[in-house]
Parts: sequence; C-alpha cells; structure tokens
Amino acid sequence: MATTKTYTCAGVSTQNGKTKVRFANDFVNRFKILTKNGHDNINLIELDTAMSKEAICKMLIAHDKFQDEASQAAISEFVVRNIKSSDVSTPDATSVAAKVEAGTKETVEA
Repeated sequence: MATTKTYTCAGVSTQNGKTKVRFANDFVNRFKILTKNGHDNINLIELDTAMSKEAICKMLIAHDKFQDEASQAAISEFVVRNIKSSDVSTPDATSVAAKVEAGTKETVEA
C-alpha cells in the first residue's frame, strides 16, 4: 500500500451478503454509518494504538473475534488485493474455497 494512513478502529461487516474489512478512526460514528447503510454482522474493535492497514490485517487474522469463515475470507481477500508485502500470512485461496465447498456439501447432506 502506498499510503501511510493509520486507523484506531477496525473490523468486518456484511452488506448484501458480502463481508468486507472496515477501517475507521471513530468507533461510534463508523458503527452508526454502517448500521444506517444496512450492514449486518458488524464486528468492530477499538485498537490500543493507531495502526496501518497492513498491521491491522496481521492482527485481525489472528484475533479470536475474527475466526469465523466470512471474516477470515474477507481479511484474506483484502490482503491479497491491497497489501503488497508478504509479511501477512493468509490461507491459500484454494484451501479456503475447498473449505467453503466442503461446508456447503456437509450442510446440504445433513
């Protein structure tokens, strides 16, 4: 990323079935805006210090509150598309797709 912006709040939210990573500097206002715009499953946390998007993604990928499949996929997708550094470990895209497929098959068969 070419920017040096830092953020004090981050997380994920879902809108129209699509989960994405969210960054902000004001937890309350960001939560209100996401709610107003029809987002579901809003999961934001306040950070102890201001961090870059790359550092936030490193932290979120390992954070207990973001271990669900949708959050992990959104964070991984953001890293692959936007962060040029290879310091952030993300699951292999094919293994994520296989898990999603397997989960779908198990749900259908059950």
